[in-house]
Amino acid sequence: MAGQGGGEPHRRIGGAGVTNDTAIVVARMHVLSATMSTLGSALETAAPTGDFQSVLDQMQSELDGSTGSAPAANPPAESSAVALASLLEPGDETLSPASAVLGTPDTSGAMPGASGTAPSPLSGADVVADAEQYLGVPYQWGGTSPSTGFDCSGLVQHVYGDLGVSLPRTSEEQSTVGTPVAGLSEAQPGDLVFFEPGANGPGHVGIYIGNGEMIDAPHTGTDVQVQPVGQPTAIRRILPGGIAPASTTSGVPGSIPSSIHVPENLVPLFSQAAARYNVPVALLAAVAQQESGFNAGAVSSAGAEGIMQLMPSTAAGLGVNAFDPAQAIGGAAQLLGGYLRQYDGSIPLALASYNAGPAAVAKYGGVPPYPETTSYVQSILGMLGDVS
Repeated sequence: MAGQGGGEPHRRIGGAGVTNDTAIVVARMHVLSATMSTLGSALETAAPTGDFQSVLDQMQSELDGSTGSAPAANPPAESSAVALASLLEPGDETLSPASAVLGTPDTSGAMPGASGTAPSPLSGADVVADAEQYLGVPYQWGGTSPSTGFDCSGLVQHVYGDLGVSLPRTSEEQSTVGTPVAGLSEAQPGDLVFFEPGANGPGHVGIYIGNGEMIDAPHTGTDVQVQPVGQPTAIRRILPGGIAPASTTSGVPGSIPSSIHVPENLVPLFSQAAARYNVPVALLAAVAQQESGFNAGAVSSAGAEGIMQLMPSTAAGLGVNAFDPAQAIGGAAQLLGGYLRQYDGSIPLALASYNAGPAAVAKYGGVPPYPETTSYVQSILGMLGDVS
């Protein structure tokens, strides 16, 4: 049975919000600043080989990513990157923003074999660039999509998901992912900032963009916006040194043993969800077998629903219908993917969190000594042939 942690989202941050047009410009300037700050070290690294064009191409890509459009209701301001380039080289339309900074011609796309190169590691600038495209999207409690609105942790999860990084759903769970940052003076763009600790953990989360500001979905009646950070109670870094996008993983993670007896019509659903969230497909199928025996209409005495036995609040937070097998399997894969990332790939701890919640795992420093949970974990590990 999968439950949802609390501590979500009714924080009201003081201070007037900025207008969307101004916010877009500010956010994009932060992306430009973050990109430029790495230029010196990148050129120094390229010096021994003289491959400066690779640096230019990467910089061009990052600057281009900062010019994403805002929601239709708020027309975007002129790209700060392009504006800066035109100031540096007025009237020279042959120079791209990246090339204009160095005063060299734009030959982006001219590198032979570029399509076969490995994807660049993600950076905080990538996170900020992705987040700023959602400025102006309305706040919606439990919202996880720009089409319906975001709550604070839904925005964070969606932004990182855009970049192929799976995060847990709630701010409580997100506050345990990544590595801690000592204070705001050491925070970097893309870090997560948390507020209002309580019995159930932090109650609000935002994405730091630099210069004491963040992008967040504050509360009912507001939109996703840029505003001052204030005094966060915790800061977590999700991208220490860069993380390769999960989307580079090809194919379905593993296969389903015949001993799990998955109905044939459900195999594609498990395979697709496992590939999307980088979860072993056998694990996902084994959880369904343990939870409901693949009964899409199952309801437990505790109120858990559907093939993956999601609690109604969890299903609502994930934005899925627990009785729709495709949606429920996708939601469960999203949860398990977040737990696996949180626990460095530990399947026992991911299963324990799915059954008893991450707070219980944190409390006991491992699988909680609950008979139901220990039996649950061992049963699924037995299906997987893994009793370690």
